Amino acid sequence: MSTFWNWYVALLSLGTLAAMAWLLFATRKGQRPNDTEQTVGHSFDGIEEYDNPLPRWWFLLFVGTLLFALVYLLLYPGLGNFRGLLPGYAYLDNQARTPFATDVQVAAGERRNDGWSSVHQWEKEMARADALYGPIFARYAAMPIAEVAKDEQALKMGGRLFASNCSVCHGSDAKGAYGFPNLSDADWLYGGDPETIKTSIMQGRQGVMPAWLEVLREDGIRNVTGYVRSLSGLNNPDDIPLDMAAGEQIYATTCAACHGPEGQGMQALGAPNLTDRVWLYGSSFAQIQQTLRHGRNGQMPAQKDFLGNDKVHLLAAYVYSLSQSPDVEASE
Repeated sequence: MSTFWNWYVALLSLGTLAAMAWLLFATRKGQRPNDTEQTVGHSFDGIEEYDNPLPRWWFLLFVGTLLFALVYLLLYPGLGNFRGLLPGYAYLDNQARTPFATDVQVAAGERRNDGWSSVHQWEKEMARADALYGPIFARYAAMPIAEVAKDEQALKMGGRLFASNCSVCHGSDAKGAYGFPNLSDADWLYGGDPETIKTSIMQGRQGVMPAWLEVLREDGIRNVTGYVRSLSGLNNPDDIPLDMAAGEQIYATTCAACHGPEGQGMQALGAPNLTDRVWLYGSSFAQIQQTLRHGRNGQMPAQKDFLGNDKVHLLAAYVYSLSQSPDVEASE
Protein backbone atom coordinates (compact mmCIF):
# COMPACT_ATOMS: atom_id res chain seq x y z
CA MET A 1 0.00 0.00 0.00
CA SER A 2 1.34 3.45 -0.93
CA THR A 3 2.06 6.18 1.62
CA PHE A 4 -0.98 8.15 0.43
CA TRP A 5 -3.39 5.34 1.20
CA ASN A 6 -1.68 4.67 4.52
CA TRP A 7 -2.31 8.23 5.63
CA TYR A 8 -5.78 8.26 4.05
CA VAL A 9 -6.85 5.30 6.19
CA ALA A 10 -5.11 6.75 9.27
CA LEU A 11 -6.78 10.16 8.98
CA LEU A 12 -10.14 8.59 8.19
CA SER A 13 -9.89 6.39 11.31
CA LEU A 14 -8.77 9.21 13.61
CA GLY A 15 -11.31 11.62 12.12
CA THR A 16 -14.12 9.13 12.68
CA LEU A 17 -13.08 8.62 16.31
CA ALA A 18 -12.91 12.38 16.86
CA ALA A 19 -16.33 12.92 15.28
CA MET A 20 -17.89 10.19 17.39
CA ALA A 21 -16.33 11.64 20.56
CA TRP A 22 -17.64 15.12 19.71
CA LEU A 23 -21.12 13.77 19.00
CA LEU A 24 -21.16 11.79 22.24
CA PHE A 25 -20.12 14.71 24.47
CA ALA A 26 -22.18 17.30 22.56
CA THR A 27 -25.39 15.34 23.00
CA ARG A 28 -24.48 14.63 26.62
CA LYS A 29 -24.06 18.34 27.28
CA GLY A 30 -27.48 19.14 25.90
CA GLN A 31 -29.31 16.62 28.08
CA ARG A 32 -31.16 17.57 31.27
CA PRO A 33 -29.27 16.57 34.45
CA ASN A 34 -32.13 14.79 36.24
CA ASP A 35 -34.92 12.38 35.43
CA THR A 36 -38.30 13.84 34.54
CA GLU A 37 -41.85 12.81 33.75
CA GLN A 38 -41.76 15.01 30.64
CA THR A 39 -41.82 13.18 27.31
CA VAL A 40 -40.03 14.05 24.09
CA GLY A 41 -43.31 15.22 22.63
CA HIS A 42 -43.70 12.52 20.00
CA SER A 43 -45.70 9.32 19.89
CA PHE A 44 -44.29 6.23 18.20
CA ASP A 45 -47.14 3.84 17.39
CA GLY A 46 -48.86 4.99 20.53
CA ILE A 47 -45.71 4.76 22.66
CA GLU A 48 -44.31 7.89 24.29
CA GLU A 49 -40.70 8.24 25.44
CA TYR A 50 -39.52 10.11 28.52
CA ASP A 51 -37.02 12.91 27.90
CA ASN A 52 -34.46 11.48 30.32
CA PRO A 53 -30.66 11.62 29.98
CA LEU A 54 -28.62 8.64 28.78
CA PRO A 55 -27.73 6.39 31.77
CA ARG A 56 -24.25 7.17 33.10
CA TRP A 57 -23.06 3.55 32.70
CA TRP A 58 -24.17 3.59 29.07
CA PHE A 59 -22.34 6.85 28.44
CA LEU A 60 -19.16 5.47 30.06
CA LEU A 61 -19.43 2.35 27.93
CA PHE A 62 -19.36 4.53 24.80
CA VAL A 63 -16.36 6.41 26.17
CA GLY A 64 -14.62 3.07 26.92
CA THR A 65 -15.06 1.85 23.34
CA LEU A 66 -13.53 5.06 21.97
CA LEU A 67 -10.57 4.78 24.34
CA PHE A 68 -10.12 1.12 23.41
CA ALA A 69 -10.04 2.03 19.71
CA LEU A 70 -7.48 4.78 20.35
CA VAL A 71 -5.20 2.52 22.41
CA TYR A 72 -5.47 -0.19 19.76
CA LEU A 73 -4.34 2.24 17.05
CA LEU A 74 -1.38 3.29 19.19
CA LEU A 75 -0.25 -0.27 19.98
CA TYR A 76 -0.49 -1.78 16.50
CA PRO A 77 0.74 -0.56 13.08
CA GLY A 78 -1.79 1.19 10.89
CA LEU A 79 -1.49 4.96 11.39
CA GLY A 80 0.45 5.95 8.30
CA ASN A 81 4.04 4.79 8.68
CA PHE A 82 3.72 4.54 12.47
CA ARG A 83 4.91 1.06 13.53
CA GLY A 84 2.99 0.96 16.78
CA LEU A 85 4.23 0.82 20.34
CA LEU A 86 4.35 -2.97 20.59
CA PRO A 87 7.82 -4.36 19.82
CA GLY A 88 8.25 -6.74 16.93
CA TYR A 89 11.88 -7.59 16.37
CA ALA A 90 13.41 -8.62 13.06
CA TYR A 91 17.00 -9.50 12.25
CA LEU A 92 19.01 -8.42 9.25
CA ASP A 93 21.48 -10.98 7.96
CA ASN A 94 23.89 -9.29 5.52
CA GLN A 95 21.71 -7.79 2.77
CA ALA A 96 18.89 -10.29 3.05
CA ARG A 97 16.21 -9.57 5.63
CA THR A 98 15.84 -12.75 7.63
CA PRO A 99 13.25 -12.33 10.40
CA PHE A 100 13.66 -14.03 13.74
CA ALA A 101 10.91 -13.42 16.27
CA THR A 102 12.99 -13.55 19.42
CA ASP A 103 14.13 -10.87 21.83
CA VAL A 104 17.58 -12.46 22.15
CA GLN A 105 20.43 -10.94 20.17
CA VAL A 106 21.98 -13.43 17.73
CA ALA A 107 25.47 -13.37 16.28
CA ALA A 108 24.33 -13.96 12.68
CA GLY A 109 22.55 -10.66 12.21
CA GLU A 110 21.62 -7.22 13.45
CA ARG A 111 18.40 -6.80 15.40
CA ARG A 112 16.01 -4.05 14.36
CA ASN A 113 12.59 -3.15 15.73
CA ASP A 114 10.26 -3.35 12.75
CA GLY A 115 7.13 -3.03 14.87
CA TRP A 116 4.57 -5.67 15.64
CA SER A 117 3.05 -7.73 12.83
CA SER A 118 1.18 -10.97 12.59
CA VAL A 119 4.18 -12.42 10.74
CA HIS A 120 6.54 -11.54 13.59
CA GLN A 121 4.05 -12.92 16.11
CA TRP A 122 3.85 -16.20 14.19
CA GLU A 123 7.63 -16.39 13.92
CA LYS A 124 7.94 -15.75 17.64
CA GLU A 125 5.59 -18.62 18.43
CA MET A 126 7.40 -20.89 15.97
CA ALA A 127 10.76 -19.98 17.51
CA ARG A 128 9.48 -20.89 20.97
CA ALA A 129 8.05 -24.16 19.67
CA ASP A 130 11.32 -25.01 17.92
CA ALA A 131 13.27 -24.31 21.08
CA LEU A 132 10.95 -26.56 23.07
CA TYR A 133 10.37 -29.42 20.62
CA GLY A 134 13.38 -29.10 18.31
CA PRO A 135 15.61 -31.39 20.44
CA ILE A 136 12.90 -34.06 20.41
CA PHE A 137 12.58 -33.92 16.62
CA ALA A 138 16.37 -33.96 16.27
CA ARG A 139 16.64 -37.06 18.46
CA TYR A 140 14.21 -38.97 16.26
CA ALA A 141 15.83 -37.62 13.08
CA ALA A 142 19.07 -39.32 14.12
CA MET A 143 17.31 -42.71 14.21
CA PRO A 144 16.48 -44.89 11.16
CA ILE A 145 12.90 -44.39 9.98
CA ALA A 146 12.07 -48.07 10.53
CA GLU A 147 13.13 -47.74 14.18
CA VAL A 148 11.19 -44.51 14.67
CA ALA A 149 8.11 -46.29 13.30
CA LYS A 150 8.25 -48.64 16.32
CA ASP A 151 8.30 -45.83 18.90
CA GLU A 152 4.85 -45.13 20.37
CA GLN A 153 5.55 -41.49 21.25
CA ALA A 154 7.06 -40.84 17.83
CA LEU A 155 3.99 -42.27 16.11
CA LYS A 156 1.72 -40.00 18.16
CA MET A 157 3.77 -36.98 17.10
CA GLY A 158 3.84 -38.17 13.49
CA GLY A 159 0.09 -38.71 13.62
CA ARG A 160 -0.45 -35.10 14.67
CA LEU A 161 1.82 -33.91 11.86
CA PHE A 162 -0.17 -36.05 9.43
CA ALA A 163 -3.50 -34.70 10.69
CA SER A 164 -2.30 -31.11 10.30
CA ASN A 165 -0.57 -31.40 6.92
CA CYS A 166 -1.69 -34.52 5.03
CA SER A 167 -5.20 -35.54 6.07
CA VAL A 168 -6.87 -32.86 3.95
CA CYS A 169 -5.91 -34.91 0.84
CA HIS A 170 -5.27 -38.43 2.09
CA GLY A 171 -8.04 -38.47 4.71
CA SER A 172 -7.85 -38.65 8.48
CA ASP A 173 -7.54 -42.45 8.23
CA ALA A 174 -4.91 -42.15 5.43
CA LYS A 175 -7.06 -44.30 3.14
CA GLY A 176 -7.05 -41.67 0.41
CA ALA A 177 -9.80 -40.48 -1.88
CA TYR A 178 -10.50 -40.03 -5.57
CA GLY A 179 -7.16 -38.90 -7.04
CA PHE A 180 -5.30 -39.21 -3.72
CA PRO A 181 -3.53 -42.51 -2.94
CA ASN A 182 -4.28 -44.77 -0.01
CA LEU A 183 -1.28 -44.72 2.33
CA SER A 184 -2.43 -47.58 4.52
CA ASP A 185 -2.07 -50.41 1.98
CA ALA A 186 0.93 -52.04 0.32
CA ASP A 187 0.46 -50.39 -3.09
CA TRP A 188 2.92 -47.55 -3.76
CA LEU A 189 3.39 -45.56 -6.95
CA TYR A 190 6.96 -44.54 -6.16
CA GLY A 191 7.91 -47.18 -3.62
CA GLY A 192 7.01 -47.82 0.01
CA ASP A 193 10.42 -48.26 1.61
CA PRO A 194 11.26 -45.72 4.35
CA GLU A 195 13.73 -43.59 2.40
CA THR A 196 11.53 -43.40 -0.69
CA ILE A 197 8.57 -42.28 1.41
CA LYS A 198 10.72 -39.57 2.96
CA THR A 199 11.91 -38.48 -0.49
CA SER A 200 8.29 -38.24 -1.67
CA ILE A 201 7.38 -36.02 1.28
CA MET A 202 10.53 -33.90 1.13
CA GLN A 203 10.68 -33.28 -2.61
CA GLY A 204 7.09 -33.91 -3.68
CA ARG A 205 5.96 -35.82 -6.73
CA GLN A 206 4.56 -34.79 -10.10
CA GLY A 207 2.54 -37.51 -11.78
CA VAL A 208 1.64 -36.96 -15.43
CA MET A 209 -0.49 -39.21 -17.62
CA PRO A 210 -0.64 -37.73 -21.16
CA ALA A 211 -3.91 -37.36 -23.06
CA TRP A 212 -4.32 -39.82 -25.95
CA LEU A 213 -7.59 -38.84 -27.61
CA GLU A 214 -5.96 -36.99 -30.51
CA VAL A 215 -3.64 -39.93 -31.16
CA LEU A 216 -5.85 -42.97 -30.59
CA ARG A 217 -9.28 -41.56 -31.43
CA GLU A 218 -12.39 -42.97 -29.81
CA ASP A 219 -12.05 -46.47 -31.28
CA GLY A 220 -8.52 -46.84 -29.97
CA ILE A 221 -9.48 -45.41 -26.55
CA ARG A 222 -12.33 -47.88 -26.28
CA ASN A 223 -10.23 -50.90 -27.31
CA VAL A 224 -7.26 -50.17 -25.06
CA THR A 225 -9.65 -49.49 -22.16
CA GLY A 226 -11.09 -52.96 -22.56
CA TYR A 227 -7.63 -54.50 -22.72
CA VAL A 228 -6.36 -52.59 -19.64
CA ARG A 229 -9.38 -53.70 -17.63
CA SER A 230 -8.72 -57.29 -18.61
CA LEU A 231 -5.20 -57.06 -17.14
CA SER A 232 -6.68 -56.75 -13.65
CA GLY A 233 -9.40 -59.34 -14.23
CA LEU A 234 -12.26 -56.87 -14.67
CA ASN A 235 -15.16 -57.83 -16.92
CA ASN A 236 -15.99 -55.45 -19.74
CA PRO A 237 -19.56 -54.38 -20.58
CA ASP A 238 -21.32 -56.69 -23.06
CA ASP A 239 -22.97 -53.81 -24.90
CA ILE A 240 -19.68 -52.14 -25.91
CA PRO A 241 -18.02 -53.51 -29.07
CA LEU A 242 -14.35 -54.21 -28.39
CA ASP A 243 -11.40 -55.41 -30.44
CA MET A 244 -9.16 -56.83 -27.72
CA ALA A 245 -6.35 -57.69 -30.18
CA ALA A 246 -6.28 -54.08 -31.37
CA GLY A 247 -6.31 -52.89 -27.77
CA GLU A 248 -3.38 -55.14 -26.90
CA GLN A 249 -1.44 -53.81 -29.89
CA ILE A 250 -2.12 -50.21 -28.89
CA TYR A 251 -1.02 -50.97 -25.34
CA ALA A 252 2.23 -52.54 -26.55
CA THR A 253 3.14 -49.56 -28.73
CA THR A 254 1.77 -46.71 -26.58
CA CYS A 255 1.44 -47.68 -22.92
CA ALA A 256 4.06 -50.35 -22.24
CA ALA A 257 6.92 -47.85 -22.17
CA CYS A 258 5.66 -46.54 -18.82
CA HIS A 259 3.44 -49.27 -17.43
CA GLY A 260 5.63 -52.16 -18.54
CA PRO A 261 4.97 -54.97 -21.06
CA GLU A 262 2.95 -56.90 -18.48
CA GLY A 263 1.20 -53.82 -17.10
CA GLN A 264 2.84 -54.06 -13.69
CA GLY A 265 3.90 -50.42 -13.63
CA MET A 266 7.21 -48.69 -13.08
CA GLN A 267 7.90 -47.08 -9.70
CA ALA A 268 10.79 -45.01 -11.04
CA LEU A 269 8.26 -43.07 -13.15
CA GLY A 270 5.33 -43.34 -10.77
CA ALA A 271 3.44 -45.35 -13.42
CA PRO A 272 0.79 -47.44 -11.63
CA ASN A 273 0.39 -51.19 -11.75
CA LEU A 274 -2.54 -52.01 -14.03
CA THR A 275 -2.80 -55.67 -13.04
CA ASP A 276 -4.15 -55.15 -9.52
CA ARG A 277 -7.45 -53.79 -8.24
CA VAL A 278 -6.02 -50.48 -6.98
CA TRP A 279 -7.10 -47.56 -9.17
CA LEU A 280 -6.38 -43.96 -8.24
CA TYR A 281 -9.06 -42.45 -10.49
CA GLY A 282 -11.51 -45.34 -10.64
CA SER A 283 -11.69 -48.62 -12.55
CA SER A 284 -15.04 -48.34 -14.32
CA PHE A 285 -15.03 -48.40 -18.11
CA ALA A 286 -16.07 -44.72 -18.25
CA GLN A 287 -13.45 -43.62 -15.73
CA ILE A 288 -10.57 -45.34 -17.52
CA GLN A 289 -11.75 -43.89 -20.82
CA GLN A 290 -11.73 -40.44 -19.22
CA THR A 291 -8.16 -40.98 -18.04
CA LEU A 292 -7.02 -42.09 -21.48
CA ARG A 293 -8.85 -39.33 -23.33
CA HIS A 294 -7.75 -36.34 -21.26
CA GLY A 295 -4.82 -37.60 -19.18
CA ARG A 296 -4.15 -36.95 -15.50
CA ASN A 297 -1.91 -34.48 -13.74
CA GLY A 298 -1.41 -35.05 -10.02
CA GLN A 299 0.97 -33.20 -7.73
CA MET A 300 2.22 -34.06 -4.28
CA PRO A 301 3.62 -30.77 -2.87
CA ALA A 302 7.13 -30.76 -1.45
CA GLN A 303 7.27 -30.30 2.33
CA LYS A 304 11.03 -29.73 2.67
CA ASP A 305 10.90 -25.97 3.08
CA PHE A 306 7.69 -25.96 5.10
CA LEU A 307 8.27 -28.76 7.63
CA GLY A 308 12.03 -29.24 7.49
CA ASN A 309 14.03 -32.45 7.57
CA ASP A 310 13.43 -33.44 11.21
CA LYS A 311 9.65 -33.20 11.04
CA VAL A 312 9.52 -34.91 7.64
CA HIS A 313 11.64 -37.74 9.08
CA LEU A 314 9.05 -38.23 11.83
CA LEU A 315 6.15 -37.92 9.40
CA ALA A 316 7.75 -40.47 7.05
CA ALA A 317 8.04 -42.92 9.95
CA TYR A 318 4.34 -42.52 10.70
CA VAL A 319 3.32 -43.04 7.06
CA TYR A 320 5.64 -46.03 6.80
CA SER A 321 4.05 -47.57 9.91
CA LEU A 322 0.60 -47.43 8.32
CA SER A 323 1.54 -50.00 5.68
CA GLN A 324 3.40 -52.26 8.12
CA SER A 325 0.33 -53.39 10.02
CA PRO A 326 -0.19 -57.19 10.04
CA ASP A 327 -3.60 -56.55 8.47
CA VAL A 328 -2.04 -55.01 5.35
CA GLU A 329 -1.54 -57.49 2.53
CA ALA A 330 0.37 -56.99 -0.64
CA SER A 331 -1.72 -56.17 -3.70
CA GLU A 332 -2.53 -59.08 -5.92
